[in-house]
Amino acid sequence: MSYGIADRMVPLTGSAIREIFKLLDDPDIISFAGGVPNPDAFADGQIARIAQELLLSEGKALLQYGITEGYRPFRETAMGLMKARGIACSLEQVIATSGATQGIDTACKTLLNEGDAILVESPTFLGALQTFNSYEAMIVPVGMDEDGVILEDAEDKMRRYHPKFFYVVPNFQNPTGRTLSLERRRKLVELAGKYGVMILEDDPYGDLRYAGQALPPVKSFDEEGGVIYLMSFSKTISPGLRVGAAVAPQPVIAKMTVAKQCADTHTPNLTQAIVDRYVREGLLNENLPHALQSYSLQLRAMLGAMEAHFPETARFTRPEGGLFVWCTLPEGVDALELLKEAVIEKVAFIPGTHFYDGGGHENTLRLNFSATGPARIEKGIETLGRVIARHM
Repeated sequence: MSYGIADRMVPLTGSAIREIFKLLDDPDIISFAGGVPNPDAFADGQIARIAQELLLSEGKALLQYGITEGYRPFRETAMGLMKARGIACSLEQVIATSGATQGIDTACKTLLNEGDAILVESPTFLGALQTFNSYEAMIVPVGMDEDGVILEDAEDKMRRYHPKFFYVVPNFQNPTGRTLSLERRRKLVELAGKYGVMILEDDPYGDLRYAGQALPPVKSFDEEGGVIYLMSFSKTISPGLRVGAAVAPQPVIAKMTVAKQCADTHTPNLTQAIVDRYVREGLLNENLPHALQSYSLQLRAMLGAMEAHFPETARFTRPEGGLFVWCTLPEGVDALELLKEAVIEKVAFIPGTHFYDGGGHENTLRLNFSATGPARIEKGIETLGRVIARHM
């Protein structure tokens, strides 16, 4: 039977990460594949208490339909957090989203026509690539170095392709862990303004800093209303609550609200209220430092193990935060083949080729450290080092 699948959906496939997760039912597998926070960081007892209090005090209202823009107290809290980061905005410019991923989708639905060019960091977040492809965008990669986006390449692509927007993850980027430098943040906003290109700033990792000084968002340099900023509570409170927020210029946020309304009507009132209460009670500021301390130890364990067990020709990032380390092996080493052998030896990771729209770069891989304890990190990296050595 022909099911009439839309042409735009035919080339799309599920996330490679989700497919690899299917291999991980075995509890003995040491997984560096995910991009998930450590469940030990979830304040489930406090969240349960907040949920019970909310349901007892205003349960009927929270269980009813809500407005698409979001639960007002949550939006006020999100706006306060944004202003603390240097982002000037009004409540009318802020909407709740079901995680930052929905913010990406609603921005695409609002801004993109079939065939429109967009710029992305190369490599970039796999989930964003899937979304961009679903809207039939022309994805144009922009090179990166250790300080993030290479501005000369960005300007060249802006001039040549006239993109609708530039999607950036400036803090501890997924998948590389790199951070866009302060000076490049300023200049990127200037460049985008010069060429009439919007910036879609995705900032799910900005609060996960273990060393160095926090940098202001790209949006904080935006004086012309050219940046859409996405924030998320998935990495700092819980991904299962599916709560984030977006801020954008009024004409854009109005259309993003309509786009969201078509998708899910609204983010659940109850989960918005839980996040709002959690932040207002000071629990985010109280609990996050403990998670950061653990993640810092896990990151140090991974970097130390890679120095000890990976070949000297392997190059890897040394992030000051986030969830990922990016590794580049010598040309000719195929991470897809490494993965097949590594899984047999009970270790999993994500081959880097999946983070490039056109594929290639088979000698790269992304390693996540946040979901695995230091001892298992050491064991897993030692095993992976042996697998790599067999391919050198």
